[in-house]
Amino acid sequence: MEAFLVSTGVVALGEMGDKTQLLAIVLAAKYRKPWPIVAGILLATVLNHALAGAVGAWVARAMGPDVLRWVLGLSFLAMAVWMLVPDQVDDEVPGSERHWGVFVTTVLAFFLAEMGDKTQIATVALAARFPDWLAVVAGTTLGMMAANVPAVFMGEAIARKVSMRLVHAIAAGIFAVVGVITLVGGLSW
Repeated sequence: MEAFLVSTGVVALGEMGDKTQLLAIVLAAKYRKPWPIVAGILLATVLNHALAGAVGAWVARAMGPDVLRWVLGLSFLAMAVWMLVPDQVDDEVPGSERHWGVFVTTVLAFFLAEMGDKTQIATVALAARFPDWLAVVAGTTLGMMAANVPAVFMGEAIARKVSMRLVHAIAAGIFAVVGVITLVGGLSW
């Protein structure tokens, strides 16, 4: 349960103001069909994070506990710094000119946008940290949906009312605390 809850919270906060959340707003504004967009985000996230979770589980098995502790601790600290860098998204949605439909366009755009993204890297690190990578993937997927579904339905109104700087600072603080605790050996392996 800890893996699920931590993964949900970390990714939900980390996704606020992220390029994929901005992509959700762009897709919603462009197509004005929220349900196919939400379904596309869900499928793309499950596929992307399952892959990231499998990589994280492999990394945990491939490294010894001491090396893993340092790699994870430094990775979480790097994520804290990365959270302070604002994301941007291009106005044009990848693949939208091919007229594949809202659902397929969303799946492709989200899957590609999530490659190497903060939340994908966080999923790898969390899956390496927690032995139940399936709970991590379920949690990170829920976190992505918690951040992106409101963005699809409320779009720009949310962006105007919520301070992304504050959200990013809070998420950076959480990543930094987890990184430091991991480095000092405060988390059990």
